[in-house]
Amino acid sequence: MSFDAMGKPIFRSLTVSVAALLLGMAAFFYNWNIHGGGWHYFRIFLFPGNLVLSLFTEEIDFWPKFLLQMSGQFLVSFSATYSVLKSTAFLKALYHTSGGK
Repeated sequence: MSFDAMGKPIFRSLTVSVAALLLGMAAFFYNWNIHGGGWHYFRIFLFPGNLVLSLFTEEIDFWPKFLLQMSGQFLVSFSATYSVLKSTAFLKALYHTSGGK
C-alpha cells in the first residue's frame, strides 16, 4: 500500500504522531541524561504518553514503562489528529451541502 492510497487524514496523522514520538524521545533523553530529571517542561512534551502511563501503576520496571509511554505518545497523538481532521472534513462537507459558500 502506497502513501497515495492511504488518504490524506491517515498520512497527516501518521506524520504528526511520528513527530510527536520523536519529540517525546528527545524530551525524555534530555530530561534523563542532560538535565538529570525534574525538568519542568517534561510533562508538557510527553503529555500524550503520560495520559496512557497514568492508567498503570508506578511499580512497573523501566523498559515496559518507557515502551508504554512512547506507544501512548504515538497512539494518542495519532488518534487526536485523525479525529480532528475527520471531524473538520465532516463539518466542511456539512456546511457545503447546507448551502454555505
